[in-house]
Amino acid sequence: MAVNDIECCETFQTHEELLKLVNQQMPDEDELYDLAELFKVFGDSTRIRILYVLFEAEVCVCDLAETLNMTQSAISHQLKILKQSRLVKGRREGKSVFYSLADSHVRTIIAQGREHIVER
Repeated sequence: MAVNDIECCETFQTHEELLKLVNQQMPDEDELYDLAELFKVFGDSTRIRILYVLFEAEVCVCDLAETLNMTQSAISHQLKILKQSRLVKGRREGKSVFYSLADSHVRTIIAQGREHIVER
């Protein structure tokens, strides 16, 4: 779609009350930045695959590597990003670390994203 295909107003006129309401509700720049960073994390299909495994069970890196046919090193790299974004958490048990979803919001975010793409 070319820029010219976007419909625009024929005259420039702002709606002050509407803009005032919008500006009152707009999160601050730090919060907007953090939100954008969170959504970047979902921009990698490997991380999405890891989250889908964690929807079903708490698993260790070895299990994830086997399930996704990847190296433990590659899985660890992706888990680090997911953990930094507070989407997963780890629990040590002996020599193993088991990973799980950090909270129910993760499942909700993915479910809503999936619902959105299916609506096409």
